[in-house]
Amino acid sequence: MRVADFDYELPKALIAQEPLPFRDESRLLVIRRNETGLAHRHFRDIVDYLRPGDLLAVNETRVLPVRLLGHKTTGGRVEVLLLQPAGEDRWEALVRPGRRLNEGTLIDFGPELQGQVLSRTDAGGRVIEFKYVGGFDEIIERIGHVPLPPYIKRDLPAEERDRYQTVYAKQSGSAAAPTAGLHFTPELLDKVKKIGVAVVPVVLHIGLDTFRPVKVENVDEHRMHSEWYSVPEKTSQAIANTKSAGGRVIAVGTTVTRCLEAAAEEDGTVRPGANTTDIFIYPGYEFKVIDGLVTNFHLPRSTLLMLVSALVGREQLLAAYRDAVHQRYRFFSFGDAMLII
Repeated sequence: MRVADFDYELPKALIAQEPLPFRDESRLLVIRRNETGLAHRHFRDIVDYLRPGDLLAVNETRVLPVRLLGHKTTGGRVEVLLLQPAGEDRWEALVRPGRRLNEGTLIDFGPELQGQVLSRTDAGGRVIEFKYVGGFDEIIERIGHVPLPPYIKRDLPAEERDRYQTVYAKQSGSAAAPTAGLHFTPELLDKVKKIGVAVVPVVLHIGLDTFRPVKVENVDEHRMHSEWYSVPEKTSQAIANTKSAGGRVIAVGTTVTRCLEAAAEEDGTVRPGANTTDIFIYPGYEFKVIDGLVTNFHLPRSTLLMLVSALVGREQLLAAYRDAVHQRYRFFSFGDAMLII
């Protein structure tokens, strides 16, 4: 299977550059697996497709404003994008200008934070050790910038920063938002719960692969970067109860999908606890846990598009994408959503 098989045409005008005024007014394209036809709704209508006894699993990761701007102590501007912890006070990061940030380089981010390049990574990044006084997360919240994807050609104003967080975000650690969850409001989640649908948390901190394109020609030659995840005991038990009662487990986002499938036993039991995963899901994968998926529209040739294709089928998914383009849906992080059931 070739990466080119997951390409599609997308007018640049359909790439959403900012969030809508209200989260749940985004559009919702509904795909029923193994059925023809699509439904075009708004996201708040998702309650019409859920049943009592179903379960929604959400990713409670919180995006840190991990884009840091500083200067080398010897002079020259530096941009650092923190990706994931690499030890005590150490982070794996993407850096600019990469060729000038060699081992031992000292970086000043202001009076509260300094860093030193320790080593290079296999993916072309750097491991940086930080020195600071106080709490690291609090400092990053004050001086950091939200690392928006490169296809968004505008800075995120301070008053919009919370729109790149889900309303249920709790545990800091991601370099990007789990964007499928951006459409939920507290009121909509209350409606979901009132019809008898369980809403349970997991955590997967989103790292390097959000920013790394697939560079190989054959899908099975691509290697995913490892990401940290955690499944609470209560979530594991709730999934088991849902399955035994005949309910559906619906993942809110590809990150939740990867988390649950990485933690799954062959019989579909989800192991509680924390671990790391480099699971790569593409067509041919046999899902063990999830029965449905809430997701945004993904970049051509991306691993996320491949994951969704594994659930719904490549041809059916690309046909749905063509229809979404025709219907002028908004694409990518601040764009519209899909429900696959």
